[in-house]
Amino acid sequence: MSEMRVPFLDLKAAYSELGHELDAALLRASRSGWYIGGGEVESFEADFSTYTEAKYCVGVGNGLDALTLALRALDIGVGDEVIVPSHTFIATWLAVSAVGAKPIPVEPAEGSYNIDVASIERFITPRTKAIMPVHLYGMPADMDAICALAKKHGLAVVEDAAQAHGARVRGRKIGSHGDVVAWSFYPGKNLGALGDGGAITTNNEAIASRVRELGNYGSSVKYYNEERGVNSRLDPIQAAALSVKLKYLDAWNQRRQAIAKTYSQALGGLAIELPNVPTWADPVWHLYVVATPERDALQSQLASAGVQTLIHYPVPPHLQKAYQILDIKSGSLPRAERLAKQVLSLPIGPHLAASDVEHVLSVLTSVCPVVSQS
Repeated sequence: MSEMRVPFLDLKAAYSELGHELDAALLRASRSGWYIGGGEVESFEADFSTYTEAKYCVGVGNGLDALTLALRALDIGVGDEVIVPSHTFIATWLAVSAVGAKPIPVEPAEGSYNIDVASIERFITPRTKAIMPVHLYGMPADMDAICALAKKHGLAVVEDAAQAHGARVRGRKIGSHGDVVAWSFYPGKNLGALGDGGAITTNNEAIASRVRELGNYGSSVKYYNEERGVNSRLDPIQAAALSVKLKYLDAWNQRRQAIAKTYSQALGGLAIELPNVPTWADPVWHLYVVATPERDALQSQLASAGVQTLIHYPVPPHLQKAYQILDIKSGSLPRAERLAKQVLSLPIGPHLAASDVEHVLSVLTSVCPVVSQS
């Protein structure tokens, strides 16, 4: 196997591009004397709410906390059901379980990695309290249709936007379509911190206030606790770094979009399934995911040629040991199970060199069969 030539994601390159600004921001935060909350967090929350076209932003400790606190703020708990995608990172499900509710999986639409909106309604029961769509891989879900369905049935909508910073639906940015939107700033995200971080955005002042209170030990006034909360607050050091990176997010997303366009144009005639982009969607390409029954062999061939790829995700949530308690049998969610065996994520970071893109394409076109025209 050759030495790795094309890394899946180069975080050092991101730091190198913004090093002077990041160093100055971190030094400023360190010298401020505010190490919990304070001006750095308040400034980032204001800037990110503006960026996402939402009225309110509340920083929290990480993306999973953002989802969990969003559900708690909506009083979703024991005995309730929340509709989730069958194909997603397990954090989506874990948040539902964390509040004592039950995740109800719905399969992806054919030709898509996102939840099939047309299938949601038949899973709604008297116990359903919310729909939790995921903007998976940076491809937005159809929020207009999901919100209309939720309104029809009196349900809340909690968006998992951990991979979709800057994505748009029919020209409107992800950030406030649903009742509350949960974000992750894990370092590998389109907008990534230098450690863990997360936030919620919303147009509902009561939800924002409740999330802030829950994340501060259930307290809005020091030493007076209205409820049993947790400790989940965005760190000022991370907020300072995020404020710097936010200024470059659109430009970095445009780099991802250009690579995705190159991939799609060059790979269109090969016997691999490419991501489909609805006419109303403006994705930000957190990941560029292809699918093929020969996934493992293809990954091995790419690795041998020095191209690092990843699998998002090799085991669907319902088949994880953590969810054996739900007793969802293998074969019950065939689309999610097929994708788990077939998906492969290609390098698409914003610092991927043109020569690296060319190398990835050269390897793929040399090892993937051409689609038969007969």
